[in-house]
Amino acid sequence: MSDPNLDMKFDNYRPQSSQQKQKAKSSRRGKLLFIFLLISLLVAVGVFVSFEVKTSHYQSKLVNHYGTQLTYQVVPFASDKVIYPQYGPFDIRHGYTKLPQYIDKLVKNGFIIEQQASFSPMLMDYTRYGFFPPYHEKAQSGLIIKDCRDENVFDALYPSRAYQDSDLIPSEVTNTLLFIENRELWNPEPNHNPVIDWPRFVVASIKQIAEKVGVNMSKAGGSTLATQIEKFRHSEFGLTSSIEDKLLQIGSAMVRVYQQGENTLAARQRIVQDYLNTVPLSSAPGFGEVHGIGDGLWAWFKTDFNRANQLLMSPHNPKTADERGQVFRQIVALMIAQRRPSYYLLQGHDDLEKLVDSHLRLLVSYALIDPQLMNSAMQQKLKFDRRKGVPDKPNNKGVNAVRIRTAGMLSSNLFDLDRLDLTVQSTFHGDLQQQVGDYLRGLGTQENAQKVGLLGERLLTPDQLPNVLYSFTLFEKDRGVNRVRVQTDSTDQPFDINEGSKLELGSTAKLRVLATYLDIVAELQQRFADKTVADLYRIDVEPKDKITRWVVDYLIETRDRNLTRMLDAALQRKYSASVDERFFTGGGLHAFNNFQKKENTRNPTLYEALQDSVNLPFVRLMQDIVNYSSSYNSEGSMAQLLRNDKDPRREEYLKAFAKREGSTFVRRFYRKYQNLAPQARLETFFNGVQASEHRLSATYRYLQPYKSTEDLKQFLRERMPEKPQTDKQINSLYNKYGQDKFNLADQGFIARVHPLELWVLSYLNDYPDAKLTQVLEDSQATLLEVYRWLFRTRHQNARDQRIKVMLEVEAFLSIHQRWQRMGYPFDFIVPSLGSALGSSGDRPAALAELMGIIQNDGVRAPTMRIEKLHFAQDTPYEVKFANDIKQPIQALRPEVAMALKNALANVVEKGTARRLKDSIINAEGHIVRLGGKTGTGDNRIATEIRNGRKVSSTAMNRTATFVFYLGDNYFGTLTAFVPGSKADDFSFTSALPLQVLKGMLPILTPQLFATQPLCLVDEPE
Repeated sequence: MSDPNLDMKFDNYRPQSSQQKQKAKSSRRGKLLFIFLLISLLVAVGVFVSFEVKTSHYQSKLVNHYGTQLTYQVVPFASDKVIYPQYGPFDIRHGYTKLPQYIDKLVKNGFIIEQQASFSPMLMDYTRYGFFPPYHEKAQSGLIIKDCRDENVFDALYPSRAYQDSDLIPSEVTNTLLFIENRELWNPEPNHNPVIDWPRFVVASIKQIAEKVGVNMSKAGGSTLATQIEKFRHSEFGLTSSIEDKLLQIGSAMVRVYQQGENTLAARQRIVQDYLNTVPLSSAPGFGEVHGIGDGLWAWFKTDFNRANQLLMSPHNPKTADERGQVFRQIVALMIAQRRPSYYLLQGHDDLEKLVDSHLRLLVSYALIDPQLMNSAMQQKLKFDRRKGVPDKPNNKGVNAVRIRTAGMLSSNLFDLDRLDLTVQSTFHGDLQQQVGDYLRGLGTQENAQKVGLLGERLLTPDQLPNVLYSFTLFEKDRGVNRVRVQTDSTDQPFDINEGSKLELGSTAKLRVLATYLDIVAELQQRFADKTVADLYRIDVEPKDKITRWVVDYLIETRDRNLTRMLDAALQRKYSASVDERFFTGGGLHAFNNFQKKENTRNPTLYEALQDSVNLPFVRLMQDIVNYSSSYNSEGSMAQLLRNDKDPRREEYLKAFAKREGSTFVRRFYRKYQNLAPQARLETFFNGVQASEHRLSATYRYLQPYKSTEDLKQFLRERMPEKPQTDKQINSLYNKYGQDKFNLADQGFIARVHPLELWVLSYLNDYPDAKLTQVLEDSQATLLEVYRWLFRTRHQNARDQRIKVMLEVEAFLSIHQRWQRMGYPFDFIVPSLGSALGSSGDRPAALAELMGIIQNDGVRAPTMRIEKLHFAQDTPYEVKFANDIKQPIQALRPEVAMALKNALANVVEKGTARRLKDSIINAEGHIVRLGGKTGTGDNRIATEIRNGRKVSSTAMNRTATFVFYLGDNYFGTLTAFVPGSKADDFSFTSALPLQVLKGMLPILTPQLFATQPLCLVDEPE
């Protein structure tokens, strides 16, 4: 039998050739080579990664190259190539998130963009991806106010205490921080990436992934100081809410670190500095939000930051060892507490003490602090100080005026404003402001008052000195603008006498009356100057209109059309100073007095009356102004209708007049109230109604028809606290002036207000969003009814009395328009001749504005306190605004302004302000011309009136004011003010502010009249 192994063969069997054997060997070698190459590659990658992790050699080059293209530049125009942040505590606090709204608001308030940051295309893309723009963020920022010399007069830097340079940080503080938070920053490699701590990052990433798939692992933080800073400052709510947030923080931090160069040693020092200045440390009672170690030391321990650093930078000294150990213990505590600041700093003090002790032992074991410091710190205990610190509130009224105006323009509060990264260039002169403020505050002492000469007759007694407040404002006319150089007062309260008040400033109102009179004379001269003598004789002048009569007669007699000479002649008109006459005004008979009885027999010219501040000539002049404004020679007056009383066409006159004149009043009253809230509308209206129970009740019942008797009682109690009404009287008033008891015209007559003001206000109460066109359309029937009543009264005397009242109301509305053109600040004036003596109230700032018109040749120039606003300087969000000067208004003719200026100079030369005569000598030795008007206001509430005279009254306040100009460029006001019932004890006159100003001139003169300009002048570009 043959061997089967030899005989058996298969069809698929093929013997191996030598070539096939060679291929098999090659394949095995290839696999081995691939494995070798793969291992080599992995080893190379590992070596590369290890090298890169250790040195950051390549990433530093790549990120630096990329970062250098993320740039911005400040361009001299408005730019749309900028993306503002939408969140982040740092960006919110500095105002960067609100810059788009601020830009819109400031443009609407008359500012223009002078410069603005513009992003490069790559920075635009980078920011769109959500990364935070790289730039050197400020250690401190906040509102800064500069004066007209570009010197700081206010700053609200936040945090208040910070390391301005890394070299100022004690090594113990740096070592402690890095030991606790980020030891990798000690890496000696120059290009080391301080943003990622790779071991911690890998562990943290694994645990994040495990948490996503449901595996519970203890959390571990992978944040370095650099990423924590990005989180604190720029992440929403200062938190890491997602992996995306973490990646944005890492990416932004890396670009920020490497943008300035591949070497990160300086960047790491900056990280330490930024962290110490930024770390959030909860909110301390009486302090608020705490950021940074410096503020943390003060907020939680009342430890002085500078003293703490001085101790730590000094070598061990047994005398200061305890204090040195205490401050170091506090710093270590704050660094530990940042992990859970609200717990450790508010509740867990014992736990914090234990942690501090353990960290101190570790620090000395690693030779990071000396044993002596550890021993000193271990012997101390943390002493938390919960006392409320006294906040620094600026008492500089000029600074506060700038802050309040800026906050108003930005729709911000003062707290948030002070945190903005904003520099405001103001018009104030810092040194002069401080010197004048110190001078005024010093007048409360007897020594200073005696030196200035404030003690004596018509001045003050020593015991009165502390109760008098002084307010001073100085303006400079400069390049078409009135720039405020000084605004201050003697009180440290927020109340601003100068702008935040309505005061009775007495005889200063005579200046407004005289300006109104001369304005009317100039108006009539322009109207009649081209007429021939024959034409002038034919002019029909109403008998009571003495001003028009005088102008016409002057032109006939002199044939002189020169306005300057006519105005001089107008000031030479004589008016009696007699007090024997009673005047029908304000709906009744009133009597007025002069300051001195010896003036009662005088018959002075207006020039002399202003010089000596005689009252009755100005009451009679105001009467002439009222008669002119209500005469048919005054265009648009109701008297044009009344003169046609017997004309059969009076119905057509009535309709045409009602439509034209009534519509004018509807427009005026609509504009007065349209932007006010409903309650504010009522407050504004009732503030202009005389405090009489009948007038107030009538208007209240008309405007609030559904209110109860109790509501009326409460209303009268608030408006007339000095004259309480019984329930019986309230019921009587409620029923007497009930709904539909009187028509609209009667209501206006009772209240001594224009009936259409009542109607417009009532209409807006019912339709608060009504447009002017709608109001005008719906008023047409009312217009005719309001004026028709003039012809319905049966008795001639009753009709005449009503006509007088309504003509006076209408005349004062016309006068009010003139006064507003000259800067009068309020929405109404009292329709009484007493307004000539100050009964309508005024503000020192508004009087200064009138003086500015006179100083500016009749031009009402805009008042400026803020020149420029500079947001986010040296950041990618920088934007600079300049005040776009408004077009000035010609409020008075130049000839009128010059006539007034001469008359005011005479007040100083010969009149009530003569104690200031020749008191200013300029640098060349020449006398400087000055002028002004004095006024004393004794604001009282009448408690009893007999025969038109006050016989009993209660003092509300007392004022004495001097409104002035100095030379050709400066003007302002000085006011002495005593508030409240204690004003009854004072009898000072305007001699007081005159003497105060005289004592101030040694401060003002060297600054205002030196050879050099008071402030820096911007050179045109």
